[in-house]
Amino acid sequence: MKSGQTLVFLLVFMAMAITVTTAAVLVIISNSQAASKLEQSLSAYAVAESGAEEALLSLLRKTTYASTGSEALTVGEGVATITVAGTNPKTILSQGVYNNFFRQVQVTAGYSGGILSVTSWQEVY
Repeated sequence: MKSGQTLVFLLVFMAMAITVTTAAVLVIISNSQAASKLEQSLSAYAVAESGAEEALLSLLRKTTYASTGSEALTVGEGVATITVAGTNPKTILSQGVYNNFFRQVQVTAGYSGGILSVTSWQEVY
């Protein structure tokens, strides 16, 4: 090896090592942010489901229950906005909000022979 060649190899190796390390850190940060957003979205869905379940409980307690406008239900750090419409079957729309993430659940339920039956439970986009 000639004089100074070792220094050049060392500089090239260091540049490659820094590039690989930087890329790995950026991938880790990106995955962490995506996982955080997924978790917040799932929390918004859970809040929406809680709102739908609350409306079903209200229907069980009072068969003529219908919301007058929207009702708000606080679930942890999220808020479910619940709307109940219709006579039989009743349509429950619950929107869950958690840290600017929105998810909606629509439930259709009706009474038949004095028994409340849920006929549909789906996420609305």
